[in-house]
Amino acid sequence: MTAPGGRRSGRRVLSWLLALALLVVVGVVVFRDIGGGEPAPPAPTTVTGVIGSEKLAFFADQRVLDVFRANGLELRVDPAGSRQIATTVRLDDYDFAFPSSSPAADKLLAERPAARTYAPFSSPMAVATFAPIVDLLTQAGVVAPGTTTFDVHRYLELAGADTRWDQLPGNTAFPARKNVLLSTTAPCQSNSAAMYLGIASYVANGDSVVADPDAAAAVMPAVRPLFRDQGYLPPTTEVLFEDYLSAGMGRVPMAMVYEAQYLAEALSPDPVLPADARLLYPSPTIFSRHTLVPLTPEGDRVGALLTTNAQLIALAAEHGFRPTDPRPFAETLRNRGLPDPPALVDVVEPPSYDTLEWMLTSLGCPQ
Repeated sequence: MTAPGGRRSGRRVLSWLLALALLVVVGVVVFRDIGGGEPAPPAPTTVTGVIGSEKLAFFADQRVLDVFRANGLELRVDPAGSRQIATTVRLDDYDFAFPSSSPAADKLLAERPAARTYAPFSSPMAVATFAPIVDLLTQAGVVAPGTTTFDVHRYLELAGADTRWDQLPGNTAFPARKNVLLSTTAPCQSNSAAMYLGIASYVANGDSVVADPDAAAAVMPAVRPLFRDQGYLPPTTEVLFEDYLSAGMGRVPMAMVYEAQYLAEALSPDPVLPADARLLYPSPTIFSRHTLVPLTPEGDRVGALLTTNAQLIALAAEHGFRPTDPRPFAETLRNRGLPDPPALVDVVEPPSYDTLEWMLTSLGCPQ
């Protein structure tokens, strides 16, 4: 039988052991809470890219940056014209290049071969205009009644005849003494103007893609005035679209833009589109395929995420771009009460990079 003193001694030892165990537990908890427990997640890898300027709003969206950060990438981008990206930008400074057209991407690939490229979204060329202008163009046969189709053949007939707005029959809404011309950006700098050049040259070439210098030389007399007679040409579609929004019909009655620009504004929480703003689609038109060319393994990760990540695909749709899967785009428009996007069938391919360069040089662009 254990003596009472022995039991008390045993209880004291047990108490000390319990106290010591408690101290150990408290120490572990404190040590973990002050950062000595589970290792912190690794810092994101910084990835840099040069992008077409029309995608800057998408890449500046904090939600987009957060998705990349959640996938271990800290994104940094610089905007530039697609022609600049393909010719003058120092690509060694970047992990990926993301021009706005496949011809520019093809030029990059010729000099910087990549295992694969990514085309996560696209945007057809479109005409931002106003309801009174649509009515006038309908009377003049450029817009099919009750549609959003802008007939480039008929438009080139009017432009080729130096038709002024005040010469259109029955025009009391916009009797301006200036030529019926689409406003564009500077073709030497901006991809949207180069895509317009592709559309106009296709029509002027008898509905055939211009494929060689002889064909290009034959269409230039019809195409050159479309740019020359405008006067000043803004350097980017951002500037042109801002002029359309702020200066209105008097200065920019109709502008060649990306569909994504117009829809991004319509989808924004506080859109500033005029009440009579309208969007038309050239027939034929060209899809501007935004093509990412990876320059490093980290750049390849950016392309893969843009193509496969559901959050990024949905955010691209919110910025007006058409993802490869059309469903998120259509759903985004419906959720905001906008009509379904038109199913465009009269779509042509742009000329090759070399042919575009030949035509741009003929317009006076430096090589």
